[in-house]
Amino acid sequence: MATLLVIVHIIVCLALIGIVLLQHGKGAGIGAAFGGSSQTVFGSTGAAPFLAKLTAAAAIIFMLTSLGLTFVVKSRDTSIMRGAGKPTAPKEAPAVPAKPAAPAPGSETPKPETK
Repeated sequence: MATLLVIVHIIVCLALIGIVLLQHGKGAGIGAAFGGSSQTVFGSTGAAPFLAKLTAAAAIIFMLTSLGLTFVVKSRDTSIMRGAGKPTAPKEAPAVPAKPAAPAPGSETPKPETK
């Protein structure tokens, strides 16, 4: 279920990006007034109504798949942080510190003087 939702979500995301990039900006009419060519690929009314409806539909599907993914992942209740806040038991220190095997050369302890 989650895999299918992720696939649909990615496809809708890419479609939404493409649809938005196909649309003309607000200043496209000014460019045509100064010698730009007329683009009537989508008919005499232009692409605005069709692409606007397609953008709205893709945005709605994108939002729904986002919410669906949120609910699916939340219902799994899996987390990589599970158990991260629990304190660990402290390790016990050794009771007696280890003695060095042999003294280092030149570090002999002086013998007490007798009187």
